[in-house]
Amino acid sequence: MNQIPRRKNMMDTTKPCDGIPRLCCFCTPLGWLGLLGLDERLISTFVGHAAQQSIVNAAMTLARTTNIRMENWTPPLRSDLEDYAAGKPVQFDAVDLPSSGTLFQRKITELTRKIPYGQTVSYGELAQRAGHPRAARAVGTVMSHNRFPILIPCHRVLAAGGKLGGYTAPCGTEIKKRLLKLESQALGKPNPIDD
Repeated sequence: MNQIPRRKNMMDTTKPCDGIPRLCCFCTPLGWLGLLGLDERLISTFVGHAAQQSIVNAAMTLARTTNIRMENWTPPLRSDLEDYAAGKPVQFDAVDLPSSGTLFQRKITELTRKIPYGQTVSYGELAQRAGHPRAARAVGTVMSHNRFPILIPCHRVLAAGGKLGGYTAPCGTEIKKRLLKLESQALGKPNPIDD
C-alpha cells in the first residue's frame, strides 16, 4: 500500500507579523473551508460551511475582531486541504498546531492526531488509550471543542457500537458522515457508518 503523505508546517513565514488575523476561504466538494491565522500561527480551521460569509462571521467571532485580512496566507496547506476534499488521502498529523488545555485534553488531541486516515476509534477506546478508561464522555467534550477539524481528525472518533456520535460544524453530523465516506472510498474500504 502506498504511504499517505504527511504534511509539515506549511505557514507562509514571509508575510509580515502585524497582529492582524488573516483568513483564507475556499470552496471544495465538502463545502466552504477556511484557515484563520495570526502572524505565523494557525488559529482555526473551518469545515463544511455553506457560504464564505459564514466562515467570515465565525472567524470574526473567534478572533474577536472585524479587522480580518482576506488572503491566501498558507497556500501549501490550502492545496493539501483541497486535495483532501477531492478524495486524495492526506495525513495532517505533522502540521504544527498550538497546544492548549489540560494535560488530559492535550493527550486526547495528540492521540486523535495519530488516528490513521480511513480508520476510526470510539470515544471509549480513545479514553482507554489515554489511561482514563471511564472518560469516554470527557473525550467527546474535547472533540466538541476542536478548533482544527480535519487537521485534528475528530470525525474519526465514533460513539460506542460504531454509532456516529456528534460533530460540531454548521452541517453537524452530515459533514462527519461525508468525511468518513470520503476517506473509506479513497482507500477502497467499506464505509464505517451505514447511511
